[in-house]
Amino acid sequence: MDGIRHSNQSLNGINVHLAESGPTDGAVILFFLHGFPELWYSWRRQMAAVASLGYRAVAPDLRGYGDTDAPEDPGSYTVLHVVGDLVALIEAVAPSQGTVFVVGHGWGAAMACHLCLMRPDKVKAAVNLSVPFGHRCSNRRPMPSLKAYYGEDYYSCRFQVSSSTLCNKILQNT
Repeated sequence: MDGIRHSNQSLNGINVHLAESGPTDGAVILFFLHGFPELWYSWRRQMAAVASLGYRAVAPDLRGYGDTDAPEDPGSYTVLHVVGDLVALIEAVAPSQGTVFVVGHGWGAAMACHLCLMRPDKVKAAVNLSVPFGHRCSNRRPMPSLKAYYGEDYYSCRFQVSSSTLCNKILQNT
């Protein structure tokens, strides 16, 4: 793809794939964080647009997606891990700048919110698409709330299959 540079950064214990466009030094950096089940590629047109204006655009494949490593341990996918990846990435690609603009969509929007909450010193501004910030509410359980609001067919709800249900389906198909 024209104007897109690809690289890998070894950080936070994994290799992170990056797509970049625009100048490589001195420019404001826009971090584009993809949603599920997307990759950096979802931002290719936005990256080209901001690069044409002289900005530097960086779009990683988040932990477990695309060409970024996918650790086997499910415990390696906490918000703390992903935010840690983003902080390490900011420090790797913008060591002298220190802060970045962040644009997130879907899962990337949730990670952008947590980056802002946990490390506001790394974020100049944030824009989220399609997923508003949802603060923690100790008396609300996420899946029952999503089912009540969006219904059983909402994609997040459809992915919630109990292990016994999954085992029964597997056994029925063998």
